[in-house]
Amino acid sequence: MILALTLAIVLGTMAGALLSSRRQQARQRTMAEWAVGGRRFGVLVFWFLNAGEIYTTFAVLGISGFAWAYGAPAYLAFTSVSLSAALGYWLMPRIWDAGKRHDLVTQADFFASHYRSTWLGMVVGAAGIVALIVYVQIQIVALSLIVRMTLGPDVSPLASALIAAAAMLAFVIFAGLRSAAFAAGVKDVLMLLVVAGLCLTVASTVGASSMLDVYRLAQDSFPGIGRFPGLQPEAGLSSVWLMTSALNVALGNWILPHLFQLCFSAGSEATIRRNAIWQPIYSLSYFFIILLGFAALLAGTQPEGGDTNAVLLQFVSDRYPAWAVGIFAGTACLLALVPGSVLLLTAGSIFSRNIVLPLRPGLSDRTSLLVSRGAMLAFAGVAVWLTVGGSRSLVEIGLSAYAAIGMLAPGVYFAFLWPRAHATGVFAGIVAGYLALTLPQATSLWNTILPHWEHGLVAMAVNAAVAAIVCLALPARPAAQQPSPAFSSSS
Repeated sequence: MILALTLAIVLGTMAGALLSSRRQQARQRTMAEWAVGGRRFGVLVFWFLNAGEIYTTFAVLGISGFAWAYGAPAYLAFTSVSLSAALGYWLMPRIWDAGKRHDLVTQADFFASHYRSTWLGMVVGAAGIVALIVYVQIQIVALSLIVRMTLGPDVSPLASALIAAAAMLAFVIFAGLRSAAFAAGVKDVLMLLVVAGLCLTVASTVGASSMLDVYRLAQDSFPGIGRFPGLQPEAGLSSVWLMTSALNVALGNWILPHLFQLCFSAGSEATIRRNAIWQPIYSLSYFFIILLGFAALLAGTQPEGGDTNAVLLQFVSDRYPAWAVGIFAGTACLLALVPGSVLLLTAGSIFSRNIVLPLRPGLSDRTSLLVSRGAMLAFAGVAVWLTVGGSRSLVEIGLSAYAAIGMLAPGVYFAFLWPRAHATGVFAGIVAGYLALTLPQATSLWNTILPHWEHGLVAMAVNAAVAAIVCLALPARPAAQQPSPAFSSSS
């Protein structure tokens, strides 16, 4: 029954998504239609698609597992989403305006256009692809866990990861962004219904009188779970870590290439601003997701190998009937499939448009589309390799992706705020930022002078400082001294 319900939900959603985009198939022969939905998404579709890229398995399986393992540090989910939406109200319309004026498709297009530097666009494209692959890893990790839960533990981790990657590729290759938008709406509705259903019944499952009583029991049974540094003080997840991590996520959220590219798909600035106003409503769902993590802890749930990513799956499997497990598994599959497919689509678009096209000018739109789809196969393979070789929690993987993509953030903010910024300075900042983030000596230094700080935020500050110094010290090329028309009216 579990497998049948899971397949029914996933295949039914995929069929509906393909049907919804059938009338758009002729348009999807162009890169702009396939990658940014023809720049026509209205408020409702854009809201669901944007939410679909934020509320993924990272939000449900990752945060619930983090709450189970650490307690209060899971509150990071509340703060980061609200901060991101507030910043997005200012930033996203400016990104949209640039895309509309210059017919931009990818984030790397933005850098190449504003800084009038094709080589910087290639550098940014490569950096964006790396971050996207790490984020795809999150979805494959979660989806492979669901595959093993439905098909049985005899399925090897490699086989389950390959099945997960194949499902994502099939979804995005056949449909493009329009079908992902439809599936995001189905996924979000199902997620809310499933989470609400679990929370309404979870109290009796763990011997509590109400949902709020679950929090009280957790605090009584595990003193310190509701305050920082949580259940594992040695992990260093203090209030300082919370504040710096939330700020790093907020600053880097719209810099993630798929969310940056998603801004181009909106039909108007009003669509984007309304989305930013209403998007934080989704953050209320984290109250219930954290509640489920605490309930799993009270129930004594022990996932195989202590894997925090599998906590909620194990809890539902242990405590609920087969039909409920099947519905939950199907919904969780969509939580991974929808964002994972868009991540691969974005990576493929960047590769064909910003890395291959500059090296092979004159490439037709149809050929670019084929190159993009082919590149996704390779990127999915790398994500599978990272999945099989790693064992970190989804939250840790997600924070590492935010730290990596945060190295592109100063270049974006300078583009809108500082006309003097130029390609050489931005590139110098990117290099300095990655060194500050990855060198063991730098990591040791930050641990000494800034204990518990999120290293991604520190590296972003180093990046911005170096970029500013180089921009002040070195004259820009005449063509890059003034901002392009795309930015003058929005800056």
